[in-house]
Amino acid sequence: MTNKSLHCFFKNLPTEQEMKDRIERREDLKKLFESWNAAQQREFLDRCTGKKGYNILYDAYFKEVMNPEYDPERLESFLAVMIGEPVKILKLLPNDGVRLEDENTLLVTDIVVELSDGSIANIEVQKIGYMFTGPRCSCYLSDMMLRQYKRIRARDKKAFSYGKIKKVYLIVLYETSPKELRDMPDTYLHRSRHVFDTGLGVDLLQRCILIPLDIFRKSMHNKAISTLQEAWLTFLSESRPERLAELFQAFPQFIGMYETLYNMDKDMVRAMGFFSKELRIMDQNTVQYMIDEMEGTIDRLRLEKDELEDRKSQLESQNSQLENQKSQLENQKSQLENQKSQLENQKSQLEAENERLRAELHSYRQKQ
Repeated sequence: MTNKSLHCFFKNLPTEQEMKDRIERREDLKKLFESWNAAQQREFLDRCTGKKGYNILYDAYFKEVMNPEYDPERLESFLAVMIGEPVKILKLLPNDGVRLEDENTLLVTDIVVELSDGSIANIEVQKIGYMFTGPRCSCYLSDMMLRQYKRIRARDKKAFSYGKIKKVYLIVLYETSPKELRDMPDTYLHRSRHVFDTGLGVDLLQRCILIPLDIFRKSMHNKAISTLQEAWLTFLSESRPERLAELFQAFPQFIGMYETLYNMDKDMVRAMGFFSKELRIMDQNTVQYMIDEMEGTIDRLRLEKDELEDRKSQLESQNSQLENQKSQLENQKSQLENQKSQLENQKSQLEAENERLRAELHSYRQKQ
């Protein structure tokens, strides 16, 4: 399909002029709109008029569409596809883990739910992938496991059993993936579980699912959307209207989810407020990413410096050993030269003695 807008699916979308008229009617909205640069103004108008899709990954939009308190079947469908088995959401949990405050800068959104079997799933979105992916995911999974343990322990003090501890899932959606994931450019879904190298059948319950959406988009170039997994990831990562039109035709259930966002944007104050917040998050993401990159560079340079210092110390030690060996060799050379001198003196003495004996022998023969 070659649609350049989404009007064929959403009939009541405003025109650009109607949007501008709404903004002009209120001085506060006009002032806010004029505070954006030309590209940001165009971005906002194109989204609201259907010329461009939404960035579903941003907090306000993601939670509006995926909040399980409004419509749990949406998030259940997404989780089932990513986890690989049917799920039922029991309730939404507060996301009050031990994560440091500054780590939330790059975190766009974060939803934690308890499933019907007692498992916990944390769905988070990162606009720019954090560095140190493995250690961070390990810490977050451990935090979720500890929260579950404390909650069950407090609820069932007398009847507590470790058998009541269930799986914890960390599902991370990356708008721009970290280096570790970019090093595998042909894979856009990474699932982990802890296993023993002996095949021991002990489940350690922690599950991590990493989804680099930038890699997914590249993998789907010129490819039809044919599975529910591809549909979900397209919905979460695409803003091109022609691609969204393909999605809506193949999987009509996503039309209602998108309409939720257009209904939300009918309130201009709310819509422009969300967009301004999104711009602030983008700026914070960029700054924090640069800081993380600089810290990573500093750590790398510090490590390289330590390695160079160690190498320098080793070379100095080797140099000292060589100097000692040189000194020993020079002493040995001096001793050999002394021995040579002594031998030459002895040789001279022997030659002189030999000459004297030869002369005596000659004299004796003449007297005979």
